[in-house]
Amino acid sequence: MNPEHILARIEERNPGVLESHHIAYDGMLTLITPRQRAWELLKFLRDDEVLNFHFLTTLCGIHYPDDQGRELCVMYQLHNWPKKVRLRVKTFLPIEEPHIATVTDLWATANWMERETYDFFGVVFDGHPNLKRILNVEDLEVFPLRKEYRLEDGTRTDKDDRFFGRTGNEGRRFD
Repeated sequence: MNPEHILARIEERNPGVLESHHIAYDGMLTLITPRQRAWELLKFLRDDEVLNFHFLTTLCGIHYPDDQGRELCVMYQLHNWPKKVRLRVKTFLPIEEPHIATVTDLWATANWMERETYDFFGVVFDGHPNLKRILNVEDLEVFPLRKEYRLEDGTRTDKDDRFFGRTGNEGRRFD
């Protein structure tokens, strides 16, 4: 089962569900879908007798602070064990409205992954059975993995946030 076969099957059975697709640097097919259709696509990928992406390997958040209206991303990695094929599904959310449907009804293991994504990125999974912080203290008012916060103490001169994809140290010397 190759990427062309997967894409043809999706378009045949679920037309218009994809915004785009590409092969990522690691060789994995990456599907981009609107958040309103993410649950539908994921259910199809799981239940289709040919594709059979039955295993949710991971679910996580990503923050793209410079991508206006698409600042938050939820990434799902699915695996078809019998055919040894994996793929990635991404959907983007505006940071002002970080809501998406839960997939705990598709994979029970999504429960803790969605809670972790909420805890660190602030993505709200509508319909989640117990969406609350899982690793941080419950009264924390920020989402620490968003790229809104400096990685290091600003008084240190041996660290440069630019090396970690962050700005804020323009004009400072780092020897």
